[in-house]
Amino acid sequence: MFGALVGTSTVTSYVESAAGVQAGGRTGLTAIVTGVLFLVAMLAAPYAQLIPLAATAPALVLVGGLMMAPLADVPWDEPEIGLPAFLTLIMIPLTFSIANGLAFGITAHALLKLVRGKISKSDWLLLVLAALFVGRFAWLAGG
Repeated sequence: MFGALVGTSTVTSYVESAAGVQAGGRTGLTAIVTGVLFLVAMLAAPYAQLIPLAATAPALVLVGGLMMAPLADVPWDEPEIGLPAFLTLIMIPLTFSIANGLAFGITAHALLKLVRGKISKSDWLLLVLAALFVGRFAWLAGG
């Protein structure tokens, strides 16, 4: 919540936390170390802006390539799962936002479940999130 108050994407905070767990961190100490390192990185942030964006592109392409491996586990032959996964995957770079990509994927998943009649009482949170995302997109489009 603190990150959102100061303008940090909560998705970014989650990704950093997940990376710490994947690297072997099992306690809150991982999050504390990451937070301290981010504070130290704030001192270098003004200097990082001196590097042209074109110079960072190869690193981003490499990271993107490494992130493709989990896509082999997506059941692409199931439209209810494959289509939202594809929309999430393609909308992240097209909108320059992880949050927007996830919003498109979650909304598509909810819509497909509704259209196919596979919605259940346990999907209430999915429907609430999808409605909030649609409202957010409508709000942003109108402003």
